[in-house]
Amino acid sequence: MSKGYNLKDNVIIIERDLNELDFFVLDFLEILKKHSDYLVVSGYVSISTGRTRATEDVDVLVPLMDKKEFGELFNELRTSGFWCYQGDEVDEIFPYFENMTSLRMARDDEIFPNIELVPFDKTKKSKDYEFNHFQKIRIENFEFKIPILEFEILYKELVLAGKKDVEDAKHLRNFFSDLLDEEKFKECRSIILSEMKNGKNKNSDK
Repeated sequence: MSKGYNLKDNVIIIERDLNELDFFVLDFLEILKKHSDYLVVSGYVSISTGRTRATEDVDVLVPLMDKKEFGELFNELRTSGFWCYQGDEVDEIFPYFENMTSLRMARDDEIFPNIELVPFDKTKKSKDYEFNHFQKIRIENFEFKIPILEFEILYKELVLAGKKDVEDAKHLRNFFSDLLDEEKFKECRSIILSEMKNGKNKNSDK
């Protein structure tokens, strides 16, 4: 019986055809990759691997960049048919990005689906960890990077913890049961719980 995927050269190859949402993400990432490294996270990870549910946004982590680098990325996205919810000009948008506020972008004249571009730096320990511990996925000719599965599962179970997140995690646990590594779970759990604890301590100081 087919598992719905196979593993080749450490790339997980998903056995399905590309759909409209995939092409939207592919088009965005083709531009983004010219200017920055990235990581696709959250709901699209589960959806891309076969979980059937709707989504309006696709979350993409990017490291902070300077205004010139960001401007080159933003301007190419604009000329390639994407618009930003927060504004039309680099001077208007960059302060959001610099302050690590997420930006939303969609195709011109559309609202959904959209990309939530999530900037981070090394002070964001969990994001920095998942960014540097990635897994490659391929659907037909579309290859992209996601967090290692163990991190994605635990982040959904421990941090996000909503109904759809828990169901996403359950899908990933079942679908990739042959690939999951208990030692990686332990390491990821330590990273995530440490940041959760630090966040609570900061809140209690206010």
